[in-house]
Amino acid sequence: MKIALVTGGSRGIGRATSLLLARQGYCVVVNYRQNSAAAEEVVAQILQQGGHGVAIQADIAEEEQVMAMFRQINGLSGTLSALVNNAGILFQQTTVEQLTADRITRVFATNVLGTFLCCREAVKRMGYHHGGQGGAIVNVSSAAARTGSPTEYVDYAASKGAMDTLTRGLSLEVAAQGIRVNSVRPGAVYTEMHADGGEPGRVDRVAPALPMQRGGQPEEIAQAISWLISEAASYVTGTFIDASGGR
Repeated sequence: MKIALVTGGSRGIGRATSLLLARQGYCVVVNYRQNSAAAEEVVAQILQQGGHGVAIQADIAEEEQVMAMFRQINGLSGTLSALVNNAGILFQQTTVEQLTADRITRVFATNVLGTFLCCREAVKRMGYHHGGQGGAIVNVSSAAARTGSPTEYVDYAASKGAMDTLTRGLSLEVAAQGIRVNSVRPGAVYTEMHADGGEPGRVDRVAPALPMQRGGQPEEIAQAISWLISEAASYVTGTFIDASGGR
């Protein structure tokens, strides 16, 4: 059976992606950092719909926890063939002049370092040169990488810009190893993350200014992720889907 790892799979876009990939026949590893109840609820829903899934705790900002997670995946019945780097964090909206080194470090540790580590371990299992069967990696970036998110969270936007560079560079490194690497850049999507930034209603505030004049749903982003993983996108690598309502 094909295995798909979804980091940050217990809520928002990660949750929607986990459920969709399970319906498509993947055994889904629902990674979570703290909320075991939410992750187990996603797995329970996967099992109820006749799919296969397992929740694995790991803070992807910690290298040893990432490696331990992948060792657990090694013990599952199946082959890792898809990685969705969805886990990401942001903090209270503020300007650059108010940022602290600790906050910047924490954002980059999860959003950049964590993504690099997961990519590294996935390549070791997917690549032809390691005896793998190939696979697909999708990095969940953000429209913030293009807009910069001034006065809100430039640190988060910069971390997603780094993720975009990783997407492009890694895609070229591993294309001949049977691994495709692409990215989805969501815009204003109804997820819990906006509460982390201190404005739970942010999507409703910015929606009227978007060309489509509405916010997005996690399920809509999951569809884009799923397509990039699928064989329908077999000749697509190093590219970006801007799922941001035209912004």
